[in-house]
Amino acid sequence: MTRTQDLHDSSGERLQKVLAHAGIGSRRACEELITQGRVTVNGYVVQQLGIRVRPDAIIHVDGNRVQLDETKVTLVCYKERGVVSTMSDDQGRSTLADYIEDRTERLYHVGRLDADTEGIILLTNDGELAHRLTHPSYEVPKTYVARVEGTVPRGLTKVLEKGITLDDGPVKVDRFVLREAGKKHSIVELTLHSGRNHIVRRIMDEVGFPVIDLVRTQFANITIGRLKPGQVRQVAGTELGALMSMVDL
Repeated sequence: MTRTQDLHDSSGERLQKVLAHAGIGSRRACEELITQGRVTVNGYVVQQLGIRVRPDAIIHVDGNRVQLDETKVTLVCYKERGVVSTMSDDQGRSTLADYIEDRTERLYHVGRLDADTEGIILLTNDGELAHRLTHPSYEVPKTYVARVEGTVPRGLTKVLEKGITLDDGPVKVDRFVLREAGKKHSIVELTLHSGRNHIVRRIMDEVGFPVIDLVRTQFANITIGRLKPGQVRQVAGTELGALMSMVDL
């Protein structure tokens, strides 16, 4: 018996249908992925289109895990300025829950953004995914765009990428880009994996360029894209698979 036959379960769903249902692509596109040898089931490459798989099969496409559990949901929302990163607030302030009033799942936010910071934040009911995305050992990168006071010199890039010391210890950015240097204000982009509180504002304060406005534009592989303030979309398919792979799921 071949490995492909070992994987085949006559009572299961056809592999291309499973992939399409998981948001990987159309049925035809998923068939092409299979015949190109880009799909594995339980660690084995499958290139035959007739294979049926069990619901508990572990499937990867291009090395990224495919989420087959339909009860697990991950969303990305564009948090507006003034909204607090909680699901409820005893002071009556706007919360993340206001964005998902039509959802029946019990969702939790992955990390936080300051009330004065806008941008993307993930919501999920996948506890293991949320835990890993916020655990320091996985060093998940986040990208921010900030408008700051003053004219930022180009030499600041080397300073921040080498690292500076704050009250609670050293920190460095993974990438710093000076987008625009004006006479009164500058626009900068920072990518870092630190999850410490108010970290971007504290870094820029320390080097003498206080933040005026701050937007998180990327979390892990999830980008702000065409999302507008207050909008929410689901993370699924290959995008979700890549996110899971970043934290070894």
